Amino acid sequence: MLAGMNESLVATVIGEDRPGLVESIARTVAAHGGNWVESRMARLAGRFAGILRVEVAREQSDALAAALRHLGASGLTVVVEPSLAGERAADACRLELEIVGQDRPGIVREISGVLARHGVSVDELATECSSAPESGGPLFRAKAALHVPAGVATPDLRAALEEIADDLMVDVVLEEPRR
Repeated sequence: MLAGMNESLVATVIGEDRPGLVESIARTVAAHGGNWVESRMARLAGRFAGILRVEVAREQSDALAAALRHLGASGLTVVVEPSLAGERAADACRLELEIVGQDRPGIVREISGVLARHGVSVDELATECSSAPESGGPLFRAKAALHVPAGVATPDLRAALEEIADDLMVDVVLEEPRR
């Protein structure tokens, strides 16, 4: 495929988890000359959910999108959209956020509200609840990759997160990504 002649598509898929599901998606992408660029996929509560980005020759884009949507016949729900892959500002930085504390409703809402008020985007977010080792009570954990635009002072963001962390009774760590 020639550079500049490609289109980038983003597909989300969800369905009952079963063997061969990812292979069927990969086979469809390959059959249309597509290149699987990146993805995030997981099994949650017996369901399979994923998002993937593929690149394909512009003239194959509509056919690939239709073929991916046709996987719905096998029980998957598939949504395909053209990528809006605009480049982000080079002077922005990436930070990692980690949250740990006793689980309760509203943690994600409150933390994401602080991020939004500071103009920070969440690039990736992974959360889980498990039993706390000491008490056996529900323990909430979250890890996020953040896109922080230039002009947002990291100390101010950290202070705002720490203030809300006290109210939520969670520990918050905000740092540069480990290399």
